[in-house]
Amino acid sequence: MQSSIIETRCLHFAFQTGHKILDDLNLQVPAGSIYGFLGPNGAGKTTTLRLILGLLKKQEGDITVFGKHFQADRLDILARIGSLIEQPSLYLHLTGKENLEVVRLTYQVNKNRLDEVLQLVQLQHAANKKVKSYSLGMKQRLAIAIALLHDPEVLILDEPTNGLDPSGIIETRELIKQLNREYGKTILVSSHLLAEVEKMATHVAIINKGKLLFQGSLQQLQNLKSKQSAIEIEVNDVEKARLVLQEEFPVKQVNGTRLLLNYESRERSAQLNKLLVQQGLDVYQLAITQNDLENLFIQITAQ
Repeated sequence: MQSSIIETRCLHFAFQTGHKILDDLNLQVPAGSIYGFLGPNGAGKTTTLRLILGLLKKQEGDITVFGKHFQADRLDILARIGSLIEQPSLYLHLTGKENLEVVRLTYQVNKNRLDEVLQLVQLQHAANKKVKSYSLGMKQRLAIAIALLHDPEVLILDEPTNGLDPSGIIETRELIKQLNREYGKTILVSSHLLAEVEKMATHVAIINKGKLLFQGSLQQLQNLKSKQSAIEIEVNDVEKARLVLQEEFPVKQVNGTRLLLNYESRERSAQLNKLLVQQGLDVYQLAITQNDLENLFIQITAQ
């Protein structure tokens, strides 16, 4: 098995206005992975996916999929990929099964495949209902069923949980994990939600303003987050607390009744709390700060 199923090398892209969208982007999507492609809106995620799928013309750099150069083997590569970019394109006046049939005729796959993919995305109960009556989550699952119709090796999904309610997000997330775990699909999924990607990805890339800030396994990202985590303490006297802690636990920031320090370990946090209490301070709250995507960007770029 090859190590990377999708690679971009020195990928640059700009629209005619001259505004640079991608700047020397080097992605490596491991075979068999759920590869979370993270970044805020406007970071260049959708542009990257469109370039990989040939929906935009590459300007500079190289794209290989399945070890083949995209330009030289475009049709063969696309036959092995399923995709959902931005909003699903569905015929609202047709049923779910009729939508699938339209695409089935294009791919010329066996008619039995319709029921297989409907069952896979748990839409068999709604197969004969008009798509206009579907919830947003059902439409998203139908679009994924369409992408799966020709049994592709790779799935490319652009913000598949965007706009969904909590139950729709969970259903989509679990479907992605099932497709990877039980059917061996390599899945490249973009998102602007760090917490959501952490619940399903095996590998992560972080992009901002067209530049790759981080790429690695989920464990490597979590290690990075752990190193950059902080502990927030609320006390009755911040100045006294700062003086008590300054030698052994340097304070990074004071904000009202709260102090911010580098998080080291659970044991060190317990020692810190014990020291404050022994010095007669009231500790109202002690918590590890949540590391959202915005904070992670700041920390990565500050290194």
